[in-house]
Amino acid sequence: MKRNLAFIIVLILVFPVVTGQKFNNLTPTPPMGWNSWNTFQSKINEQLVRDIADIFERDGYKNAGYNYIIIDDCWSLHERDKDGNLVADPAKFPEGMKALADYVHSKGLKLGIYSDAGTQTCAGYPGSKGYEMQDARLFASWGIDYLKYDWCNSQGLNTIDSYTKIRDALYAAGRPIVLCICEWGNTQPWLWGKEIGQLWRISGDITPCFDCIVDHGSYKDWGIMKIVDLRNDIRKYAGPNGWNDYDMMEVGNGMTVTEDRTHFSIWCMLSTSLIMGNDLRSASPATNEILTNKNAVAINQDPLGVQAFKYKDIDSTEVWVKPLKNDEWAICFLNRKNKSVTLNFNWSDNFIKDPDFSYSVDFKNEKFKILNIWTGKKTGTTRKPLKAVIPVHDVVMLRLSK
Repeated sequence: MKRNLAFIIVLILVFPVVTGQKFNNLTPTPPMGWNSWNTFQSKINEQLVRDIADIFERDGYKNAGYNYIIIDDCWSLHERDKDGNLVADPAKFPEGMKALADYVHSKGLKLGIYSDAGTQTCAGYPGSKGYEMQDARLFASWGIDYLKYDWCNSQGLNTIDSYTKIRDALYAAGRPIVLCICEWGNTQPWLWGKEIGQLWRISGDITPCFDCIVDHGSYKDWGIMKIVDLRNDIRKYAGPNGWNDYDMMEVGNGMTVTEDRTHFSIWCMLSTSLIMGNDLRSASPATNEILTNKNAVAINQDPLGVQAFKYKDIDSTEVWVKPLKNDEWAICFLNRKNKSVTLNFNWSDNFIKDPDFSYSVDFKNEKFKILNIWTGKKTGTTRKPLKAVIPVHDVVMLRLSK
């Protein structure tokens, strides 16, 4: 009897029984980092990842809060090895993923990687279907901290079942790994994602244009404002440790500086992950200034974790409002017109009530100090109307404090 009991204990220790669990408190605020796909796609290698880690330190991204460096699709060989393991392409990653993770960790940063719930990834490399536990253990042994888990070549699979399998495998492997659910919003992951992963994509892939759709026939790429417009009434499902993911950012990838600033502003307001997608090695000073603006990042990382809502339209100027901790507020006035607009906003005429949560503000009876996020200047209080000229596709973004 004692020998049987000892054997059962060994089984439990070696093969833990895991049901319905994910690692908790990995993302109390939205993840921040960089992903290789938007700029490099298949043209990735370990030197690029090392360079990005060095630039995180050198150019202020780490100090601004970015800490994940995520390798997207095309990192592996096209076949598993004889034991069924994924193999990092030795031409791209000659020292292997463990050594690369060690280097990234030595910088005080974290390493992410990519896989797919189907038989193959979107680029045709081996997927994790049927290998969930094996892949999770491999990623854990390498020191991976973040997994972007895609949904290509998944015919006949159920999203909740597939993402639950990888969640349970990651938990059983024992290393806390953030799970990014990337099924493009097709099965409303905001309704079920929080029990499974730390963030979930709400759309197809982003593209670097302000307000367009690029139709490829079998799929579409979405411009910045098209993604913002795509989903209504999902903010109530997001919050600490479970975030609506509006996709990787296109700041620095060909839009105007004002459009980049607007893109970053609205991503901060929406409490989505701030995952950079540009080539940081050649980023302009203007791009770096946008991505490392600590006042804007603080709005995204506010511990209250409430996503902004669109309060009203004033002609083609949208007014976005985000409750913050300590009864503070973020307000973003966004000009969608193809010409400049003149804003005259009388605070005292506005009583703002959050449509999903119990936050409200009556500017007639409450006074706030105003910080302009992008100029860094304090600009009076809400006792006086706000007057500003907003250039094409630009924003006025403010933090209000008592």
